[in-house]
Amino acid sequence: MSDSAEPRRPLPLVMEAPRGRAKPPVHLADLDPAGRAALLAERGLPAFRAKQLSHHYFGRLVDDAEQMTDLPAGQRADLVGALLPPLMTPVRTMEADAGTTRKTLWRLFDGALVESVLMRYPGRATMCVSSQAGCGMACPFCATGQGGLQRNMSTAEIVEQVLAGARALARDEVPGGPGRVSNVVFMGMGEPLANYKAVVGAVRRLTDPTPDGLGMSARGVTVSTVGLVPRIRQLAEEGVPVTLALSLHAPDDELRNELVPINTRFSVEETVQAAFDYAQATKRRVSIEYAMMRGINDQGWRADLLADVLMRGDWGWVHVNLIPLNPTPGSKWTASDPADEAEFVRRLEARGIPTTVRDTRGREIDGACGQLAAAE
Repeated sequence: MSDSAEPRRPLPLVMEAPRGRAKPPVHLADLDPAGRAALLAERGLPAFRAKQLSHHYFGRLVDDAEQMTDLPAGQRADLVGALLPPLMTPVRTMEADAGTTRKTLWRLFDGALVESVLMRYPGRATMCVSSQAGCGMACPFCATGQGGLQRNMSTAEIVEQVLAGARALARDEVPGGPGRVSNVVFMGMGEPLANYKAVVGAVRRLTDPTPDGLGMSARGVTVSTVGLVPRIRQLAEEGVPVTLALSLHAPDDELRNELVPINTRFSVEETVQAAFDYAQATKRRVSIEYAMMRGINDQGWRADLLADVLMRGDWGWVHVNLIPLNPTPGSKWTASDPADEAEFVRRLEARGIPTTVRDTRGREIDGACGQLAAAE
């Protein structure tokens, strides 16, 4: 198949969003505690109120100023306007799996559209969040990649997706009783490591102790990447041991150059080595994401080659997560035959590589990332 593919020019390390756009309003979640206090002081407001606002936002999950009764009525609107400006508006929410999967399309302040998904399972609740409006990585089987990159999201816009899910769970709006967000995966729209500063800022806000942040464990956060090698190495030095998920999708350069064009910049060997080094540095097992595509990357010999690529070191540093492709309308890319999928799993496990097939949720609600935004 790759013989007939059109040649691709190598992508730059970071795909820059179009310039000239207005920036999102500064929000409490963009700032550390000192920055929040300084912003209030700059606006002539009492700096100590910043901690109260943080408690309402991260601790109580309040989004209605009228419920912030410990703030003086005469200053409440100014305080909330300074640190808690509205960031996004829901356009549409669709439900599946008896209401335990909720996909929301959001309109940002400048009209850009992004998606988030709340998935509740017995014992845990996961938020899948976007980090960019669109994506510049140009993977041809991905609905988001087909639309290109509009802009990077701010730290607060990323965090607000999680907080929206946290509020829904806390208010018993999701079947299963009141709950909390236990896991966050950066697997929505965009390439997280191409928006590095905002994504790391969001991780810090999510893991900072309450009321400075949401108080999550870094072990509950997964950051996905198609393989921006310098950023993987930078992330290993941040001191936040999040799980790294590498979207590999092919074990050989010839096919991966076509499926994941950034591979023309960073080869399979370079990318997997960076992931291995990340695991060594953080002691966190890396997840290898592999979308199974019929007749493209699901052959048994490619499973053997994938095992060869991943066999390094003397400890279980990696876990393979096979993803049944959720095809976009009109796409030539389709999900693998179940028998081929089972054989792929068998071959990997025979080599001692832990492998699972991802639970696919949301097919009936345009579950593939980017489908709702594209339809809108």
